[in-house]
Amino acid sequence: MTTTDDIEAALRGVIDPELNADIVELGMVGDITIDGSDVSIGVALTIAACPMRDQIENDVVRKVKAIPGIEDVSVNVTAMNGEQRSELMGKVRLRARENAEPTMISPQTRVIAVSSGKGGVGKSSLSVNLALAISALGHRTGLLDADIWGFSVPRMLDSIDARLEAGDDRKIRPLQAAGLEVVSTGLMIDDEDTALMWRGLMLSKALEQFLTDVAWSPDLGYLIIDMPPGTGDVQMALSRMLPQAEMVVVTTPQRAAQKVAARVADMARRSHMPVVGVVENMSGFTTEEGRHYDLFGSGGGSELADQLGVPLLGQIPLDPNVVNGGDEGRPVVTSDPDGPAGREIRSVADRLLDLVPPAAADTCTARIAVLEEQLAGM
Repeated sequence: MTTTDDIEAALRGVIDPELNADIVELGMVGDITIDGSDVSIGVALTIAACPMRDQIENDVVRKVKAIPGIEDVSVNVTAMNGEQRSELMGKVRLRARENAEPTMISPQTRVIAVSSGKGGVGKSSLSVNLALAISALGHRTGLLDADIWGFSVPRMLDSIDARLEAGDDRKIRPLQAAGLEVVSTGLMIDDEDTALMWRGLMLSKALEQFLTDVAWSPDLGYLIIDMPPGTGDVQMALSRMLPQAEMVVVTTPQRAAQKVAARVADMARRSHMPVVGVVENMSGFTTEEGRHYDLFGSGGGSELADQLGVPLLGQIPLDPNVVNGGDEGRPVVTSDPDGPAGREIRSVADRLLDLVPPAAADTCTARIAVLEEQLAGM
């Protein structure tokens, strides 16, 4: 007689093609009812309109019908609730972490990918200033310029003439700039005006080299990654290689920019990368006389945050010192920390660290070691 265990064993051969794991492991299998040669199976998908629904449903029927004595299989497909989806995403991220290729980034390092759906929203300026603000709070911080084509970090840190070098162990040493550990393709080419005409595979390989061949400090507390705009090869490679990464989405107040930014958040969801929050950049301009102008509209950041169900981390106003500081290698959080933009970016850093606190140095392994020492001395 066919048992529930037999059915579950067959269902382990049904792989969710997007999540790359079997539906039993993912907790997608619900009630299983066996009535002689007839079987009824409940399957909960992440969303009701899952594009893989037909494939998964057909695979369930085929796998279970292959069991001797089973003649009819009915599948009752439902959508997961929020709690079930959260549990599933936790399993997927844990699985990705366990299967991830080793990198030089410590598992204890908090990784924040600063992302946008389009260029021109101030993502690189925010990445540089945010890294400096976190460093000023006492955390060893790295800055990875993953915008391979559109690198701008070296100029913003007054390091356009610096070059990365390899140590005796043949590992690349990150540049030490303004108290940060910095890596960028702009630190590897002869001239910052040189165009990098690389295709998708080379972009992924460049990111892989930045993560596996760079001697990042083992005690790096935070790694800020300035991501390229959009949802392409670099984004997918990052989610695969650094499953602990979390995302901050940058947008402007304009509705059109908000809609584009929603796409990069959707990419993060599909890659099982948590979105920490939204930063609205260019949030109006206030004159010296106190008159305020919403030059790029208003409300885009808060609307996007509400749509994603995450906090609005801050609204950074237009400030000429951001532009001047970026061009001259004097980031605003260090050159004008109490100005309108500098003050707001420091506030964003404070809130971000509340949401993504530094990893605890007192790990479970460390506690066990202390306990063993105490027991040995008794």
